Amino acid sequence: MNPTVNDQSAVSFEGLVSIRDFIRWGASRFNEAGLFFGHGSDNALDEAMHLVFQVLQLPWELPESYMNCRLSLQEQQRVADLIERRITERKPLAYLVNQAWFCGQPYYVDERVLVPRSPIAELIQQQFQPWLGDVRVERVMDLCSGSGCIGMATAHEFPETIVDLLDISEDAIEVAGINLDQHELWGRVQAVKSDLFSALDEMEEKPKYQLLLSNPPYVDAEDMADFPEEFSHEPELGLAAGEDGLDMARTILARAADFLDEQGLLVLEIGNSHWALREEYAEVPFIWPEFEAGGHGVLILDAENCRKYQPLFQSRLQG
Repeated sequence: MNPTVNDQSAVSFEGLVSIRDFIRWGASRFNEAGLFFGHGSDNALDEAMHLVFQVLQLPWELPESYMNCRLSLQEQQRVADLIERRITERKPLAYLVNQAWFCGQPYYVDERVLVPRSPIAELIQQQFQPWLGDVRVERVMDLCSGSGCIGMATAHEFPETIVDLLDISEDAIEVAGINLDQHELWGRVQAVKSDLFSALDEMEEKPKYQLLLSNPPYVDAEDMADFPEEFSHEPELGLAAGEDGLDMARTILARAADFLDEQGLLVLEIGNSHWALREEYAEVPFIWPEFEAGGHGVLILDAENCRKYQPLFQSRLQG
């Protein structure tokens, strides 16, 4: 007879032996518990598969024949315990295993940073085409960088570029440092504590970037109040952005022209707040990419239009 998870939970996994068994069981338990999915998966089955695969340290491209492989008793216990924790603690899975995948690579995460899930990943893998054209990417800014996954994934995609990770949170800078070690990117990527552009403003000569990438806080007050419990484990500093969700976005738009190369691109994620931004800046020709893997609310604006509309952006910021 298989053991139970523990005496307190009294949840039995008797009769479950294979990878397939535990994925099915986990999905059923997640659905029964009414969990929220939005930190790397959007349904119970994918969440259960991610959990089992990460506990067993298996590759995502696992051959179908492996799904019937039996787990050792120790592996069964570890999987069952983690399934129980996911249900009782309502923490995103990435925090329970201290790992999230972004652009096909693992990144360390804990509750000091948001769980990586930006659709910007798809643009990185496409090397920002067709919008970047033949521009040579020499320097990239990842603003409000959190774990650093956006900037580091871009550094992997453009192996000769220099990347600056900027974040106001000392905690986030420490997590980014862990990922810099893990991805062996020191020397080409640096993490700098900065309140938006403040660290760059202190330089005698402002650096110019071909890519200014940012996934800043963009959650409006209404959404913050209605979030499922899973989001309460993420740092509010990385989520909340005022009544309409545009507090950070307005400043970034107003300053982007100061740091972009003549042929550079601003790539800014604002999620559900894109409706408020579209209304406020109706005359600005933002590009809104569509994503095959899902996601929305990412705008692209080239340096020429960042400069052209900078007076408008600055007036709205002052107002």
